[in-house]
Amino acid sequence: MHSSSKLTHSKLRLIIAIAAAVLFSLPAQAEILKVVVNDTIQPISEEYIARAIDEARRRGDQAVLIEINTPGGLVDSTRQIIEHITTSAVPVIIYVTPSGSRAASAGFFILESADIAAMSPGTNTGAAHPVILGGGKMDDVMKEKLENDAAALMRSVAARRGRNVDVAESTVRQSKSFTEQEALSQHLIDYVAANDDELLRQIDGKSFKRFNGETVTLKLSGQPLSSFNMTLKEKILAYLMDPNIAFLLLAIGALSLYLEFNHPGAVIPGTVGIVFILVAAFALNLLPTRFAALVMILGAFALFAAEAKFATHGILTIGGIALLTLGGLLLVDSPIPEMRVHLLTALAVSIPLGLITAFLMTIALTARRNKVVTGAQGLVGEMGVAQTALAPQGKVFVHGELWDAVASTALPPGQMVIVRKIDGLTLQVDPLVATPPPASPAPAML
Repeated sequence: MHSSSKLTHSKLRLIIAIAAAVLFSLPAQAEILKVVVNDTIQPISEEYIARAIDEARRRGDQAVLIEINTPGGLVDSTRQIIEHITTSAVPVIIYVTPSGSRAASAGFFILESADIAAMSPGTNTGAAHPVILGGGKMDDVMKEKLENDAAALMRSVAARRGRNVDVAESTVRQSKSFTEQEALSQHLIDYVAANDDELLRQIDGKSFKRFNGETVTLKLSGQPLSSFNMTLKEKILAYLMDPNIAFLLLAIGALSLYLEFNHPGAVIPGTVGIVFILVAAFALNLLPTRFAALVMILGAFALFAAEAKFATHGILTIGGIALLTLGGLLLVDSPIPEMRVHLLTALAVSIPLGLITAFLMTIALTARRNKVVTGAQGLVGEMGVAQTALAPQGKVFVHGELWDAVASTALPPGQMVIVRKIDGLTLQVDPLVATPPPASPAPAML
């Protein structure tokens, strides 16, 4: 009886183990990983998209849906994102949304590199002509090189995806832009959909070729969407990648260090200055930074300091403000306005910072020129009274204290004296000569 019960328990455990093994061996329901990129294309965008594609592959998701709204961005980051998309083990859908959004410049390259390209009504794309960093005028040779390089990349991506190569290339060579309906009719995109659900219904059951030539059919209708968010690190870095924020941090850090140099031991300004400058340096390291602009910013602070020393009645301060503004505008060497320091930001930082710095420097230098009025040196020039006869040594009463004193001539007790010098604990004094009152005018005579 006992043996039979034991055997039954063993069989029950075996059945449970087999059932658990079968259950865990069943594939989990595949999802669609959703990524939202609403920013310029830069290193943090590239890291975010790459991490999402890797996560979708690890989880075995059916597809990655990247909703994009971007004015463009950096060429290197764009090329890396295209590489991640074209080599992805999971199909990638690029969807320009919501209405009013755009996938301009670098965004158009990314859109064309997708397994499936789609747009919302009221969106646009294109204008992929390369722009020289800083927005300056290119010479003909450099212009031709950049244009041909970008056009070759566009032809390669569009041809491999089976899209209209000639029209896609025209966005590079002629800076053409297209609405969603124009892009659809000219076979630059595959679908126009008002929302995610409509897009997935349109894609459902339709086959397409991947970058490696493999034909794939996705069953997406009704499949759950799983949002993939940025990490805290990526959110902070994406915020810092705004050149206006980086410039502001750099300026505040420089001002804080200046305050620390003028008030040694204050600690807090120095700590804030170092932290802000290091954070700004980290952000600028990820952006295309002109180091000549950093020199201009340092030169601006040198002019602010010189203004207080030479008192040029504001001329050097104006020069420093102009140099700081120009340094801010040229700080980030970006091809699109959204990735440069705005003029309003540069002025809003430069003018107050210039005035504050010059004012503080003036106060510091004025304080250094003033006569010392504390401690022993503060007694020089003060008046006192001889408590004993000075012949020539004796005692004088100055500032409520009794001091040893040496007079230049013998003086009687009660004589008013003035302190000329301090030698150790002995004062050197001279008699205070009272100024005689002005003589009364002689009475008029008739």
